Amino acid sequence: MKKIALIPIDNRPICYTLVRDILAQDDSIELFMPEREYLGALKKNADIENIYDFIKNMPKADILVISLDTIAYGGLVSSRRCPETFGQIRERLLKFKEIIKQKSEKTYAFSSIMRISNNNINEEEKEYWSQWGKKIFEFSYYQHKSRREKSQNCVYNQIPEDILNDYLDTRKRNFDINKLYLDWLEDKTLDMLVFSKDDTGEYGLNVEEAELLEKEIKNRGLNAQIKTGADEIPLTLITRALAQDKNISVGVDYTHTESINKISRYEDISVKDCVESQLRLANCTVSTKGDLKLIVNNFENAQGDWVLGDFTNSYKKNLTLPDENFFIADISNANGADEGFVRELIKNKCPQNLYGYCAYNTSANSIGCAVFCAVTKFLAKKNNSYNDHAFKKLMFIRLLDDWVYQTKIRKSVREAEPDFFEMLKSKRREFSEYEKIIAKYLDFEYNDVDYTLPWARSFEAEIDVKSL
Repeated sequence: MKKIALIPIDNRPICYTLVRDILAQDDSIELFMPEREYLGALKKNADIENIYDFIKNMPKADILVISLDTIAYGGLVSSRRCPETFGQIRERLLKFKEIIKQKSEKTYAFSSIMRISNNNINEEEKEYWSQWGKKIFEFSYYQHKSRREKSQNCVYNQIPEDILNDYLDTRKRNFDINKLYLDWLEDKTLDMLVFSKDDTGEYGLNVEEAELLEKEIKNRGLNAQIKTGADEIPLTLITRALAQDKNISVGVDYTHTESINKISRYEDISVKDCVESQLRLANCTVSTKGDLKLIVNNFENAQGDWVLGDFTNSYKKNLTLPDENFFIADISNANGADEGFVRELIKNKCPQNLYGYCAYNTSANSIGCAVFCAVTKFLAKKNNSYNDHAFKKLMFIRLLDDWVYQTKIRKSVREAEPDFFEMLKSKRREFSEYEKIIAKYLDFEYNDVDYTLPWARSFEAEIDVKSL
């Protein structure tokens, strides 16, 4: 039996229950995670002492995948808000390092390069972001652009000095913490390290930090990588562990081959580079004809975004599915599915050679999730440990979430603020109709479905399926 241990980024369903649901396809895999209540949330830091105890006392695993943001700051959101000094965080990390040194598991770790969101929404940022977020983004963008191009930065800084200094101090602290982890690679505390670029763009202080880290990694010959994305990184690292020495090859087809060099929203690399970098990190090789076929439903001109209300349902052709085992990353839009594509997909009964579908959040998120789904199923079938009911449940949740909630329900829930929960309840009949459509497509039997908003906001829903 394969034993996998994970310290997630936080307690969101996409970081916690999704991992459990994907690995449930393989009855030979045992997953260890801390109790969900110990992980960070939107307004709550992780319980670090209980996570320490979990690591000390967990059964021996084949691989330990760790979110260093959880240990250092209490979670991904906390990494941007945490008021502690470098010295305070370093002391906590040194205690954690001693615990890890007592363990014998191969350890893959990941840490975020602090994002810079281009808006005035402070839901996941410090309070001043509600007034100065866009200005800070512009400051960051043009500071880096002018240094890279050796040109004059002609943007007039309108940000109050105390706010800008606080922001830059927080960035420097997090950057110095990330540099500290490079020493952990050198002394073999960690076997592999990934730095993630979340909500990024062509220029910015975060992009500049990534360039500096990359240079340091190369100069020191360390086993570390920098990847565009965030929430999918632990999924891809688990895939990497599962696929090690398995020589899994993946062929890639795009619905818009002419657009593969275009850049998705919230990212800084092309669609093609995003796909191939996720596959490489997952220990899969890209080939013309592979063990699996990845269908990427990419965008024609520019990626839509369901959250911004700038979405596109670009797929208007008849969908021809391949004969070989295939899986789908639907990235025509950020934050939700392509309605035309999904309608085509579910016209007939679900084919036995479907190995996964995903369409949540950013392109990197969807691609990493889809790869994890497919590789887990592929290896489970190869090992005669495949659980078909678990796969159907997984796809039932993904289609209800990525298609139904994100593209049809979320807008009305968001507009009902602060009555999010009441609006979600009022959509129960609409959900029920789509449940029947999806269940028929998958030939999946279920008893009931429960919909909640775990972070008391509209962005993510938790979908709990009670199977028969």
